[in-house]
Amino acid sequence: MPSASLLVIQGADRGTRCAIDQPQVRIGRGAQNDVRILDTEVSRRHATLVLGEEGYSLKDENSSNGTFVNGKPTRLHLLRNGDQIQVGRTILLYSRDSREASPAADKISLLDDQTGEDRSQIVGSLDSQAGVDLARQATSRVPPDLADSWLHTLYKISEEAVHPSVSIDNSLKRILDLTLDAVAADRGCMLVADSRTDQIEPRIVSHRKGVNVGERMPISSSIVEYVINQGNAVRTSDARHDERFDPGQSILQAGIREAMCVPMHGRYEMLGVIYVDTTIPSEQFLEAGPPPSRFNDELLSLLLAIGRQSAMAVENNRYQEALLTAERLAAVGQTIATLSHHIKNILQGVRGGSYYVEQGLETGDTELVRKGWGIVERNQDRIFNLVTDMLSFSKERQPDLQPADVNQVVGDVCDLMQVRAEEHGVTLERQLSSDIPESLFDADGMHRAVLNIVTNAIDVLEEARDGRIVVETHYDSDEEQLSIDVRDNGPGIPADELPRLFSLFESTKGARGTGLGLAVSRKILREHGGEITVESQPGEGTTFCLSWPLLTEERIRADSAEYDTITDEPVV
Repeated sequence: MPSASLLVIQGADRGTRCAIDQPQVRIGRGAQNDVRILDTEVSRRHATLVLGEEGYSLKDENSSNGTFVNGKPTRLHLLRNGDQIQVGRTILLYSRDSREASPAADKISLLDDQTGEDRSQIVGSLDSQAGVDLARQATSRVPPDLADSWLHTLYKISEEAVHPSVSIDNSLKRILDLTLDAVAADRGCMLVADSRTDQIEPRIVSHRKGVNVGERMPISSSIVEYVINQGNAVRTSDARHDERFDPGQSILQAGIREAMCVPMHGRYEMLGVIYVDTTIPSEQFLEAGPPPSRFNDELLSLLLAIGRQSAMAVENNRYQEALLTAERLAAVGQTIATLSHHIKNILQGVRGGSYYVEQGLETGDTELVRKGWGIVERNQDRIFNLVTDMLSFSKERQPDLQPADVNQVVGDVCDLMQVRAEEHGVTLERQLSSDIPESLFDADGMHRAVLNIVTNAIDVLEEARDGRIVVETHYDSDEEQLSIDVRDNGPGIPADELPRLFSLFESTKGARGTGLGLAVSRKILREHGGEITVESQPGEGTTFCLSWPLLTEERIRADSAEYDTITDEPVV
């Protein structure tokens, strides 16, 4: 089964990557989907990826707002590496691992002129530094229809150079395929500088249809070195213009007739070369003689412009990789610093409680022991909650959908937090609706989500007079939505803090908060296809509403039956 993935590059779930490893992959807003998209404009059952002989096809499931591939509406589309899928306002990048079975170095042969293998001779050259607008120079010398074709090719290659891609190899492979068609070459390869060692090595190899892909592509090492050292583009021939030509030489047996090699020069440095050639069987060459040359200086100018665009693609990819590495290191540093701070505070609490226990044991004061042990227990709860939140946030998981009762979950949370609320002088009430049907959801996960909200509310009301928290359950039969409201009469949340409320490590409780609780609660609700909304006014309290769609076994069976019905429509 091919290795593929979907990366959300625009939308509420931006940055989320979903591995594709099943014959059918369901996409939609509902919790039963394999890929859940938390976008209000996405249908509950929006689209399906179906695996066929040529790869995955995307099938629209009669969605309300349609499914688009690369900006065009579609009903059924065979996906290519790098296609952009739009559902609602969310855009996903499809990526399929298309790496060759063997490295590019195994697909080419570097010919050494000192051994007599290399019979290439330069028959044309262009100075790359002299052409700032190489595309205009190339297209000004050819008929208008061909000029339009070349400009279209350069436009497509420019698009590929900035196209979002999981790997630079995928981008360069698409550019090389376009290049072979544009210059009428049979084979081509890119030798690219490694970003760590700066060594220029074979990276990408491609062939036109009909060319024997089993043969290794011969490349003149002297020509490659000349292009790298001089920075010029060259056009070469091994037989037609070489008076040293001998029909018995291996270069003719390899089938090379002519080649072009251009530098991939970035803004500040040489990043590699593009090498393309044409082939002709030795029997045909000996019988009919050399056919007219395919390559000329105009095509060399076009290839030089393509080399510049390819270098930009490599350069941009390096910048992106460096930026991502820096962001990862910064995120790791922030995470370690934040968690270390919270763990240190918890350990200080444990140490303080242990001190009371030790003093109580030495003096026989059981009240002091009880007080110290209470401090230790509270800090044990804090470290347990911290670790649980870390695990919940770090893992991409499917909710464990089992028959459960929303009222029971809320009741368990209120029972668990009742003593803590009383210690802080807070009244904790529950108002449970009697018409809530039993449904399928992850009871442990939902318990965690509600517990985090209630815990935050108690902390907010710690110093308030007549603090009051009300936890209510609701069922909207028209929308088929379950909801839990957690309402407090605290100081409220300032408007400028609301946008950052669910951000990781953003806490309004200062040193007492980890900034994980609300982020974890929202993640759990989104795993159920739901959301958390907040209503708050300074001085008037805050209400958190946790809502998610009702899910039953009957609905899951109906959805599965609809997804299993795949029509035989033509691939667009």
